[in-house]
Amino acid sequence: MRVLVVYCHPLPDSFCAAVRDTVLEAIAAKGCEARLVDLYAEKFDPVMWADERRIYNQAAPADPALQAHIEYLKWAEMIVFVYPTWWYGLPAMLKGWLDRVWATDVVFTLKGDGMIVPLMTHISKIAVVTTCGAPLWWSHLVGHPGRKTILRGIRALCAKRCRTLFLAHYLMDASTPQTRTAFLGKVRRKLERF
Repeated sequence: MRVLVVYCHPLPDSFCAAVRDTVLEAIAAKGCEARLVDLYAEKFDPVMWADERRIYNQAAPADPALQAHIEYLKWAEMIVFVYPTWWYGLPAMLKGWLDRVWATDVVFTLKGDGMIVPLMTHISKIAVVTTCGAPLWWSHLVGHPGRKTILRGIRALCAKRCRTLFLAHYLMDASTPQTRTAFLGKVRRKLERF
């Protein structure tokens, strides 16, 4: 299976970096091929400027900086998102990547009646691996906005029976070496089975 790993964290020595490495190890252990998109390392521009927005519904993005990302999406059969949950949702960098890359004539087309036709039907699995400062109960209370964006919104553009996996290390701000090690073990086991 071809797996695209989309990684979003500004600190190279963060716990999310350890999560990313564990994800890549689990993919390799399964015998799958992986490609990594590291949004901060490549200085991805998440800003959709006025000119780009004006033509968003007309055709695929023309910005040459987005073409490699579009090719990665066409290549992938599975996507794993690795990011910290900030303010209950996706970091702005990752949201900007979705805004700019998951675009018209790339991941969907619009029919004349405004209905969306998915174009990512070759993607049969999506996983989210995240960290969250809040406890699980509070994340449920506020509705898990980031989880819903990816596992409902993005999934709707993929294969009809696209499988999903969500793994979160809650209470990250109070984590210990033991909780972090346990979480990395869980990530490895779940991804190898997924």
